Amino acid sequence: MFPVTVEAIASLCGGEVEGDGARAITGVNSLEDASDGELSFVANRRAAVHAKSSRAGCLLVAADFDNSSRRTVVRVQDPRAAFARMISVLCPKSKSAPGIHSTAAIGKDTQIGDGCSIAANVTIGERTIVAANSVIAPGCVIGNDVAIGEHCVLHANVTVYDHVRIGSRVILHAGSVIGADGFGFAFTGERYEKFPQIGTVEIGDDVEVGANACIDRAALGVTRIGEGTKLDNMVHVAHNCQIGRHVVIAAQTGFSGAVAVGDYAVVGGQVGVGDKARIESQAVVGSGAGILTSKIVRAGEPVWGTPARPLQQHLQQLAALAKLPAVLEQVKELRRRIEELEKA
Repeated sequence: MFPVTVEAIASLCGGEVEGDGARAITGVNSLEDASDGELSFVANRRAAVHAKSSRAGCLLVAADFDNSSRRTVVRVQDPRAAFARMISVLCPKSKSAPGIHSTAAIGKDTQIGDGCSIAANVTIGERTIVAANSVIAPGCVIGNDVAIGEHCVLHANVTVYDHVRIGSRVILHAGSVIGADGFGFAFTGERYEKFPQIGTVEIGDDVEVGANACIDRAALGVTRIGEGTKLDNMVHVAHNCQIGRHVVIAAQTGFSGAVAVGDYAVVGGQVGVGDKARIESQAVVGSGAGILTSKIVRAGEPVWGTPARPLQQHLQQLAALAKLPAVLEQVKELRRRIEELEKA
């Protein structure tokens, strides 16, 4: 870490300083834990309450933040985004030294671009291209005829199967598997026969794939992950899925074969999506939802529950379910009264 003045922070974030612009900031931290030499941010009303007792030397705040206490702040349009930008400035990641480790195995006719870092025990197949300034961490296995763009980072033990195409500035976290066979079988007679999976996977620029996530190759054609999309840990994308641009998918979500997800959709954690379902652009799917085979999730009101339904309808059904024990008691009482009347 190295010190940056509050004025420099404002310049980098496109903000306006209130207070001591010459104050030196040496790091970042949460509102609760920040010291007088650290930067933090206020993104909502709850954080604004905690800000009153924070010792942070500078706060990134929105235009409407109440600074009646006259502390040092930088007013920005989006405090959270500005804080993320400053993390990379104040806490830069260590860069891997360019070069190919002596234990790495590089196949015939494979091209390694300038500035690449190929770590220990990496295996790269034949006719593969790793473009400039990409980093391949220890234990990664990359197949034949793979293309990896510039400034990519493959963390430890990533596996990339043959013929996969990966764009630039892609991050693949530890243990992720790209291009394994899709789950395709045909039942013939008394057994399952494997349906050959001869398609591929294409990953667009600026995609991030979480640890232990799996993206299967298409049976025929392409499984595609669009530009800027972010997959959390342990997400599974099955064969022939088409995931659009700038989609966000939380952990432990699974997509069955040939699912289509439109641009800018948001999918919560532990969501299950059936074969050939379609999630429209900018749709929102709540955590734990179940989307049945071939169903369409429209943009607009978020959907929740299993089977997935509009959030308002889901909440109404939950409220009705909560009243069920009382209703059952009322039914028992009515039945008792009817029996007494019949006896009379």
